[in-house]
Amino acid sequence: MTSVSDAVEVRLSPGTVRGEEIAGVHRFLGIPYAAAPFGENRFRSPQPAPAWEGVRTATAFGATAPQSPYGGATAELLGSVRIEGDEILTANVWAPSSASGAPVVLWIHGGALERGTAALTIYDGTPFARAGIVFVSINYRLGAEGFSVLDDAPRNLGLQDAAAALRWVHREIAAFGGDPARITLMGESAGGALVAALLARDDTRERVAGAIIQSGPLDAQTPQKGGRVTAQVARLLGVGTDRASFAAVSPERLLDARRRQSAGSSPLGGAPGYQLVIDPETLPRQPREAVADAGIPVLIGTNTDEYRLWFPPESLAEIRPAKLLLARLALRIPGRAVRAYRADAPGASTGENFGQLATDVLLRAPMTRAARARRSPTYVYEFAWRSRIRDLRAAHALELGFVFDALSDPESQRMTGPEAPQELADEMHSAWVRFIREQDPGWRAFDERRTTRLFDAASATVPQRRTSGLDLLP
Repeated sequence: MTSVSDAVEVRLSPGTVRGEEIAGVHRFLGIPYAAAPFGENRFRSPQPAPAWEGVRTATAFGATAPQSPYGGATAELLGSVRIEGDEILTANVWAPSSASGAPVVLWIHGGALERGTAALTIYDGTPFARAGIVFVSINYRLGAEGFSVLDDAPRNLGLQDAAAALRWVHREIAAFGGDPARITLMGESAGGALVAALLARDDTRERVAGAIIQSGPLDAQTPQKGGRVTAQVARLLGVGTDRASFAAVSPERLLDARRRQSAGSSPLGGAPGYQLVIDPETLPRQPREAVADAGIPVLIGTNTDEYRLWFPPESLAEIRPAKLLLARLALRIPGRAVRAYRADAPGASTGENFGQLATDVLLRAPMTRAARARRSPTYVYEFAWRSRIRDLRAAHALELGFVFDALSDPESQRMTGPEAPQELADEMHSAWVRFIREQDPGWRAFDERRTTRLFDAASATVPQRRTSGLDLLP
């Protein structure tokens, strides 16, 4: 049984926090990095966290951002945690008990910009702290609260929260034994998108020593396109798209309107969802361009079968050639690219071809173009291990249990099952640790040979796979 030692205290700028030591790791939970974004702060840029007197207990996660749990088949695979309260802009720190000048990683969770929390057990930072790293995770505003495009309110509020959290880490992390000059950003899915977006901002890029992007979209939209979900939610509620109108609506009613607006849609089709938008103040350039230009080491990759998280087998079976044709035309995918994908996977169904094409347009093609354009060290991976759960194969988010060395965690086993190979978790976790510590995960950097680390039951460093169709995508 894990033993808990005496409480540990750290002095920060706004006051002292008291955490706990567990088996040689100092853990501090629920530390505010910005003020609660409600009341007069709602739909405003993050404000400084108020100071406190005395010692603040930091042994429980902060409140979760307003969100709806996953629905349908996805709810069986991705868990949700709900913690009540307004103080949602909080950070959590795991640090070696003897840390001094240690490398730091700031983890940003995924969830399509409208779900997720750092409180999920799979995101426990203990394995990283045991490897000598100060691990920080954060919550940020989600959905309508964080990514509405309103006429008279700041944009990309969830991204602004992440930027405020990075500034907090840079300012306070030395108190936990971390080196503010050695901060690596790390995120998966929407969290990876936020990592890329932070590289597009002058005020945050300069504080970053390295970046890890796992299955993260690299594109931001115009305010007009990114604001479609805001406009549709406003119409359902019968309100305007201004700050005062949205601030007069409770978070619960906004969530209900979003549920109605998105009914029947998926990440690859249907109703528009929340997205980052180009904005001169908060996101002045495309994240994909920033990743390509960033003069820091980057570890970036995707999973072989990303789409299988979003489409259960029965949904894939229902996709007919006509839908593939419509998707190809809508995404401007040339016919020869479709033929190349079919040649690469001769036994694949029409639904599998559709899913692979669409997710490569969303994830793998932009990642590859950014990697090929980069001049700083770039390390590309493909996660290919196949789960037997619901025929997920190497689906979106499956790699998390391996990266966090958390295969025994029930949250991880929702997707991996109980028999996932610990050797692969040891390999991936060690590679991520090495990148954070040394800015090199242990395989040859991406170059003209498109060197890629293929993570599987038997991993190997190989030329990037399935490029004949990939290189034809828009």
